[in-house]
Amino acid sequence: MNSVASAPGKAILFGEHAVVYGLPAIAVPLSGIRAYAYCSANESPLTLVTEDLPGPPLVYGSGAMDISDPMALVVKLTLQHLGASAMAGRVSLRSDLPIASGLGSGAAVSAALGRAIALLRGACIANSDLNSIVYEVEKLHHGTPSGIDNTVVVHEIPLFYRKDQAMDQIEIADPLWLVLADTGIAAPTRAAVADVRALANQAPARTAALFDRIGAIAHEARCCLERGATARLGELMSANHRLLRALHVSSIELDRLVEAALDAGAYGAKLSGGGRGGHIITLVDELSAGKVAQNLLEAGAKRVMTTTVGE
Repeated sequence: MNSVASAPGKAILFGEHAVVYGLPAIAVPLSGIRAYAYCSANESPLTLVTEDLPGPPLVYGSGAMDISDPMALVVKLTLQHLGASAMAGRVSLRSDLPIASGLGSGAAVSAALGRAIALLRGACIANSDLNSIVYEVEKLHHGTPSGIDNTVVVHEIPLFYRKDQAMDQIEIADPLWLVLADTGIAAPTRAAVADVRALANQAPARTAALFDRIGAIAHEARCCLERGATARLGELMSANHRLLRALHVSSIELDRLVEAALDAGAYGAKLSGGGRGGHIITLVDELSAGKVAQNLLEAGAKRVMTTTVGE
C-alpha cells in the first residue's frame, strides 16, 4: 500500500496572542501550502524519514518513545487512539511550510503524520480525535497554545475562534488574495507567548487593554469578511499589527516588510503568528499581488507566496 496524507498550513488574520487570553481570533487554512506524509506498508519497524530536516531516519519499535520529540508523541498518541502498541511501515514527511514561521508548520506536520499512521493501520481517524492529538503535540511547540493552529489545520476551514468554545466557521463573501513574505528568521512561538505572559504579569491593565482592542478588531473583521468589505479589512490588519508592536512581538524585519507591502499598494499588512520573525501576511487584489510581492523581495523577504482563501 502506498498512500499520501496531508494537512494545510494556516495564517492568523487577526487576534494572535490575545487569543491565548480568551479574546477572539480569525484564522484561515492555507490549502495550497501543505505538509505531506507519504506512507508505504512493509514488515520493518515504523520508520519516519523527514525530507526537509537533516539527520537519519527515525525508527519507532516496540520500546518506549521519547515523547519530548513531537513526531514521537504523534506516533504514540495516534497508536493509543487506534488501540495499538507498535506497527510497521514507512512514512516520508515533506512540507511546503518553513519551520517556526507562524504558518502552523508543526500542527500541519503532526496532522499529516497522524493521518498517515491511521492509513497504515487501515483505519480512519476522525477530525475531532486528530485535533485532540495535535493539540497535545502543540504544547511541546508553544507551551500554552491557544488551540487555534491545530483546529484550523485539522478541520481546514476559516474560523472565528475563542479558546474553549465551539468552532465557529466564517463564511467569506469574496475570496481573499494574500501575499505572504518570509523574514527568514526562525521565531518559535513558545518564546513569544512566554514573553507576552511576562508582560501581562508586569503591566496587567495596559496589556489587558491591548488585548481588548485586538479582540474588538477581530469582531469587526469578521463582519468585513462576511460582507466582502476588503478595503476596511486591510485597514484592520494594519491596526492589528500596530497593537502587536505594542506587545513587543514585532521586529525591525517584520515592520520593514509591512511598510514595503503598504507602499506597493496592499490593502493592509501585519505579522502573522507568534512574531519576532517568521512571516507577514498582506491583503491585496489580483492586480496588485505581483507588485507587492516584488516590493517585499526588494525589502529583504527571503521568499514570498501568493494564495487565495475562500474560493
